[in-house]
Amino acid sequence: MDAYGLVGHPLGHSFSAGYFAEKFSREGIDATYTNFDIPNIAQLTTLIAENVNLRGVNVTIPHKQAVIPLLDALSDEACEIGAVNVVRITRDADGTVRTKGFNSDVIGFTESLRPLLRPHHRRALVLGCGGASRAIVYGLRKLGITPTYVSRTKAEGRLTYEELTADVLAAHHIIVNCSPVGMFPHVDEAPKLPYHLLSPLHLCYDLVYNPLETSFMKKASAQGAVVKNGLEMLHLQAEAAWSMWHAETQTSK
Repeated sequence: MDAYGLVGHPLGHSFSAGYFAEKFSREGIDATYTNFDIPNIAQLTTLIAENVNLRGVNVTIPHKQAVIPLLDALSDEACEIGAVNVVRITRDADGTVRTKGFNSDVIGFTESLRPLLRPHHRRALVLGCGGASRAIVYGLRKLGITPTYVSRTKAEGRLTYEELTADVLAAHHIIVNCSPVGMFPHVDEAPKLPYHLLSPLHLCYDLVYNPLETSFMKKASAQGAVVKNGLEMLHLQAEAAWSMWHAETQTSK
């Protein structure tokens, strides 16, 4: 029986296993999907060796960048983004294992964001600088939207939360939370934004989907902003991942 799974740490927030279990049942697919909670991504090599039926894994926080050096190849898009959330595993007749990394986050994000976009949505603030944010910045640029990172620490090309003035918020009508702040079990937390400066012109997208309505979304909605969680993104990227695991063509690293 083919096996698939999710690698990351921690994984208590994830709905991926439930999504794929439902997909396998609905479509009559004889396969399993398992959560592999591994604090150190170096454990992936052993995981693949010990699970000979494993054909692919999703990769989540905090390993989306750290996994890259362990892989044999990357898709062109994953290479450009600099983050991987899908790994395809193939085994040659002689037992040689080959791994290739892809990024389906960008597909899930852009396709779920596109219907909400309006002409004034030209600039975006991206909260967080991890592997997920790289795919979001890439996707925003593909949509013709100018992104700006926001981080807790000062760095070139980034804003800090303290620098989010009324003028900055008036010039950026999309805000995407790519950080885990507010994710289960820390459901009362929210990014430290000046929420009183938000308006109905703002679109606030939270990659978090557990809980379905985060504190970030509640605070933004209270100001009239349009809000969306990451559940549709999860579903879209999961279907894209399934296609990537079963694609016949391969692109070299």
